[in-house]
Amino acid sequence: MSRILVTGATGNVGKHVFSTLAEAGLDVRALVRNPEKVPGDAVRGDLTDPGSIDGALRDVESVFLVWPGFEASAAAPVIERIARHARRIVYLSASHGTAFHQGVEGLIRQTGLSWTFLRPGGFAANTLGWAAQIREGVVRWPYGQARRALIHEKDIAAVAVHTLTSAGHGGAAYELSGPAVISQEDQVRTIGEVVGRQVRWEDLSPEVAREHLLAAWGDPGFVDTALETWKAFVTSPEEVTATVERLLGRPALTFRQWAEDHADDFR
Repeated sequence: MSRILVTGATGNVGKHVFSTLAEAGLDVRALVRNPEKVPGDAVRGDLTDPGSIDGALRDVESVFLVWPGFEASAAAPVIERIARHARRIVYLSASHGTAFHQGVEGLIRQTGLSWTFLRPGGFAANTLGWAAQIREGVVRWPYGQARRALIHEKDIAAVAVHTLTSAGHGGAAYELSGPAVISQEDQVRTIGEVVGRQVRWEDLSPEVAREHLLAAWGDPGFVDTALETWKAFVTSPEEVTATVERLLGRPALTFRQWAEDHADDFR
């Protein structure tokens, strides 16, 4: 029994994990709300409804887990079900460990499963939130000089595939990043260069930004944490790690490479 279950198989990372495993001819199954969106073995289920995932877990050895929420306690019944069926779990956590991610990690540690935690820092894909502003030629956002080591979602997926299909990763927590830090202002400039458009940056006050983010995200604690994190990265840039290169044997993909892959999303 060597079947791998991929949750979040239509998301930024999960879709690459699933497609890579499938293209390699491995026995992989996707847990999705709409199986028609995924070619191959896909089972309908919803992690927020633990009883709906039992069928997807049948004959599964390893699970790639992406938790779709911000409440660690809600993950408990799902993790319990995974532990009844699987032997190994790879969890997509986060480098800047919020209480939520730490809580999910704690639940997984208690199961007795062989576990691996992937802890990426900033996702390059988060800059897709600027797409409408980039089309207009100006991005208004706080902390333009916040410098991050943004990681391409393909690198996260490649590390996930590596840890799911090779030995020696049990009990490992891998801090993942892109190959270099780049300020938010330079992220915008790079995207503009890739799509052939002049785009300028305007610093937005944190107070005004907070109101916009509250309207979009709803969770005051999450918004305040994000703003404090960006502020900190102005003077203390996000750490660059060599984990991607060490595990995959190639350099991590640059932010410009990410922008080139997503150029159509900004046009």
